[in-house]
Amino acid sequence: MDIRKVFGGNARRFRLALGLSQEAVAERMGVDRAFISSVERGLQNATLLTIWQTAQALEVRPADLLEEKVSKIRS
Repeated sequence: MDIRKVFGGNARRFRLALGLSQEAVAERMGVDRAFISSVERGLQNATLLTIWQTAQALEVRPADLLEEKVSKIRS
């Protein structure tokens, strides 16, 4: 899977869990709401600084944003 989509999907999931809007996260990070939208859609390459700022804004560990959930299939 594309790491940008993993990061974006996790960011969206954590944002919704906190009940925050894209605008609120953008304000916490000091970026534009459109940037958050493109991150969540997997269109934006995240730098280390962006990963750190996103984690801080969403109150999670940076590693949580990069974790790919793999569903286990039983045979």
